[in-house]
Amino acid sequence: MGRVLQFSDIHFGVEHERACAAALEWAHAAPSDLILITGDITQKGYPDEFSAAGAWIRAMPTPRFVIVGNHDVPYWDLTARLFYPWKAFEEATGHPAHDGEFISDTVMVRGVVTARGWQARPNWSKGVIDLDQTRRAAEALRQAPVGALRILACHHPLIEMIGTPMTGDVKRGDAAAAIFAEAGVDLITTGHVHVPFALPIDLSDRCSYAIGCGTLSHRERGTPPSFNEIVWDKHQITVNAIAWTGSVFECAQSWKLPRRQDTRHVETAPDPAVPGVKEAAAV
Repeated sequence: MGRVLQFSDIHFGVEHERACAAALEWAHAAPSDLILITGDITQKGYPDEFSAAGAWIRAMPTPRFVIVGNHDVPYWDLTARLFYPWKAFEEATGHPAHDGEFISDTVMVRGVVTARGWQARPNWSKGVIDLDQTRRAAEALRQAPVGALRILACHHPLIEMIGTPMTGDVKRGDAAAAIFAEAGVDLITTGHVHVPFALPIDLSDRCSYAIGCGTLSHRERGTPPSFNEIVWDKHQITVNAIAWTGSVFECAQSWKLPRRQDTRHVETAPDPAVPGVKEAAAV
């Protein structure tokens, strides 16, 4: 069994204060294998926003893993956008923007940056993924401890999800999703669109799942503030969207996802001497 709490798009500066406080209480109420935060911790990258975001993150239980989002740049500082877009994020969170990694016996997470300080298209909020970084992350996740849930964390959904209120429009996203699926990644966890979802990514002969997280800000886009609880065993992954009712958090929606068996540890290998039985190998 394992449990991860995923938070995203807190957008300090326009954060939902009561929901953020209640989320901290929820996180401390029961132990988790990891607190995962998938970007957009600030609204405009102002110093006071990063200070508030950093304090909230440090108040979360450990271990923690944080990746960067497109709002996590100094919004009006063109020099910073061009030359050191993630410096303030890294100082506030203590987490690297690139190639971050968390490994335990139960779960492995690798981060890939899909946000950019600037890019050669009008809307800089859209996503871009580097395929060299993708391949490094995929190879690292391929080497995860046997039986551990393999999670790729990035901010933008790599493929477009029907029905979400906005798009990630990630350059090379489909190609990256296929690489992760081939590497045996169980979940690709993202934020950005501010609504929770859990959908299969079937771009190869192996299927991974795209997991989207809601926001804890006042930028709800038609859904209440929420976060994800991800629990799993050997056979199934359950994603619970935990939504704010106005006074408390409650489970609003659940998805039950069959776990990939090509990456699961087989605890008891069958006896190869028994006729008709082949020895199982872990991937």
